[in-house]
Formats: sequence, C-alpha cells, structure tokens
Amino acid sequence: MNWPRLSPADVQARIERASSAQRQWSTMSMEQRSEVLQRVASVLRDRTTLFAQRITEEMGKPIVQAEAEIMKCASTCDYFTVRSPTMLRDSVVETEYSSSRITYEAMGVVFGIMPWNFPWWQVIRFAAPALMAGNALLVKHAPTTFGCAADIEAVFLEAGAPEGLVSSLVIDVDAVESVIAHRLVRAVTFTGSTAAGASVASLAGRYVKKSVLELGGSDPYIVLDDADIEQAAKTCVTGRLINTGQSCIAAKRFLVHRSIASAFTDAFIAEMTTRPMGDPMDRTTALGPLARRDLRDMVNEQRRRAVAAGGRLMWQCDAVPDVGFFATPAVLADVHPGNPAFDEEIFGPVAAISTFGNEDEAIRLANTSVYGLGAAVFTSDSERADRIARQLEVGTVHVNDVVRSDPRFPFGGVKDSGYGRELGREGALEFVSTKTIIHA
Repeated sequence: MNWPRLSPADVQARIERASSAQRQWSTMSMEQRSEVLQRVASVLRDRTTLFAQRITEEMGKPIVQAEAEIMKCASTCDYFTVRSPTMLRDSVVETEYSSSRITYEAMGVVFGIMPWNFPWWQVIRFAAPALMAGNALLVKHAPTTFGCAADIEAVFLEAGAPEGLVSSLVIDVDAVESVIAHRLVRAVTFTGSTAAGASVASLAGRYVKKSVLELGGSDPYIVLDDADIEQAAKTCVTGRLINTGQSCIAAKRFLVHRSIASAFTDAFIAEMTTRPMGDPMDRTTALGPLARRDLRDMVNEQRRRAVAAGGRLMWQCDAVPDVGFFATPAVLADVHPGNPAFDEEIFGPVAAISTFGNEDEAIRLANTSVYGLGAAVFTSDSERADRIARQLEVGTVHVNDVVRSDPRFPFGGVKDSGYGRELGREGALEFVSTKTIIHA
C-alpha cells in the first residue's frame, strides 16, 4: 500500500497534539496509566491473528513467529504495568537534611524511529516503560510497515489513551530532522543500521536531545569443547534463523573449538535442512522471504563475496522458491577476520563458522568486531561460561541458549551496536527527567 505522506503542517499538528496529550497523561495516576496498558495487552491477545497477518503481509515474517511477536508485546505491557510503580518511585537519600529524595518525571514527547523487522515489538519495548513514566510517543516507522504503525496507534486509542498520545508519523527520512529539532520533542530513540544511527545521533546532539540507539550486531556464539554438540547445533540454528535471519541479535558468527568443529558442522547442517522454506502464511514455514528485493540481493552478494574471500561453502539450499524475495540459506566454514561473513552483518540465513584452539583465542575472535550487541556461550561448565561472559564486549550474554530480549532485563549494545538501554529498570529510566529535591 502506498501511504500518503504527512505535510509539514500535518506533522506540526501531530507534534502539538502529542504534547497536549502528554500533559494530560502525566497528570494521571500510575494506576490509571496501568489500566490503559492492560487494555492494550487485552486487545493484542484478542486480535493476535489479525495483527500478525499484517506483519507477515508487510515484511514476510513466518506467521507463527509474527503471532509470537504480538504475544510478547502483550506480556511486556503486563510486565511494566506491574513493575513501573516500583521502578519509578522516589529514591530517598539519607543525608543531614530534613528530607532529600530523587524523583523520576516524564521527559515529554519521545520520538521513535523504528525498523521493519519487528514492527510491533520494537515499538512496544520502548513504548511500555516510556508511557508508564508519563511520556507521549511519536513513531516514524519504516515505509514497508506503515500499516503496522497505524494498527499500533489505533490500539492505544481503543484502549483509552488520550488522542495523540501514541501517534504515527507517515514521513520520509528527509523529514526526520525537523521532528528531532522541534522544541516539543525532548528525546529520540532509534533502532536500525549503524550508519543511520550515527546520523540520528548527530542530529540529536546538534539539537541537544537525549538519544538511545540500538544498532546492528554480529553476535558470536562460542561453542566450547565440553558443549553438548547436538543441542548446541540445534540452538545455534534457531538463533541464526529467527525472522529468517533478519534480526540484530540473531546468531551470525559461530566460533567452535577445533576438536569438535567437524561434528558440530555436520550437526548444524543437518539441523538447517529441517527448517522448511516457503509461504510465510503457511504455519509449517520456518524460513520466509526477506522483506525487500534489495535486502535479498545484498545477502546473496555477501555470501558470494565471502566464498570468494576464502570461506568454504559447506552447504546451501538448492530449493529456493522462485516467487518472493528468498535469500539462499548457506553454511560457510573457514571464515576468518577480513572475510565479509566475519566482518559484516549478514541480515539473512547465512551462517559463518570459525574455529579456535583455546578460550583466549575464542574471546579474541568474539571481540574482533565493530559490533557488541549479544553473544552466547555453550559449555557444561557454568563457572567457565561466566568467566568468558565477563570478557565479552557485548550488552547481553546467554549461556546454552539463544540471545533474546526480555522485559525483565536491560537490553542494548556497546561499540557500533549503540548505547543506552531498553527494558528492565534501566530501560524504564532512559526517558525520565531525574530531579533532586532537598529540604533544609
């Protein structure tokens, strides 16, 4: 669908309406805000199928995964309705004064620039805590998922939020600066590529606005010599293929101890062959098309360049559908620093396997990346896993599991993967104004 873009006057009106809604919202009690988010969660559960179908239609996510995305949004709304009163309550500081405390107050209007790959989740994970803190939200979604953005706005209205509290801006990139610069917009959050994030950060700095960035990733999964090979391979394939590989926190580099590399690779390839590719509306499909033609072409070209640079093609799918933007799933071995499959983020179903001889080499390879979003460690020794995890330059480490975001824990990256945190108490405090109040 070709969504008509808003005029500058329309954008101005929506910003002013969001500011007005925010002033009303911030005077409401935490209990009243919770009731709205609880109704949002209820609507999402009632209409999971409808909203999931829109996701699949707009960006090709397998329908079962799209439904899971909607359900995760509902549970996240539930979480912050329960936890926000504790997260945001005043902090009392014992001093010589008669009273001294720290308060956490709404910033105002927060501008979210969101990607297409998790069109509901990327919004809700910053929206739920920001709204509970008393803020209003403007959302500029990716053009391919403007329909999802419209659904999000409609759900909040239906749930009883003030009109304009959550508002979609159907604009192009060239209109983003004027929104960030607007005097009523107090902060900006961005999820997307590192290059685009750098541009947003520059604009936020120019106009002295708070910013949070969740950018690209090239998550390393370290498989140690004492790992359960079969289970590790299955989990690693799951991590690589979530959303057909179109996830910043998808597993992308597999660092495997040389003593088990052959057995792991065999198990990994065997698991890859069990994941059906096809129509994303088919409930048996595990791998759907990529979201756009250019994205498919980029992944296929990265795979070709990786092989040309010395990567050994161990397996690729020979039954890629002719209709749709399907990238060719593949497994590459002998991938080293300098190879595109090691250095770049491949946003599709291509796995790169490297080997190491000891823990120090594994850690060095894992950290040899401009990215630092997530990582995983596979081992039967929890102390060993913790020792390695503490040395990895990332925001999140999972042991014997896929990397995933969770409303209970802060999520975000380091290095070129961005800064700031979403979710958890740390995420709840990103979009508040911290104020100190002292009574002599």
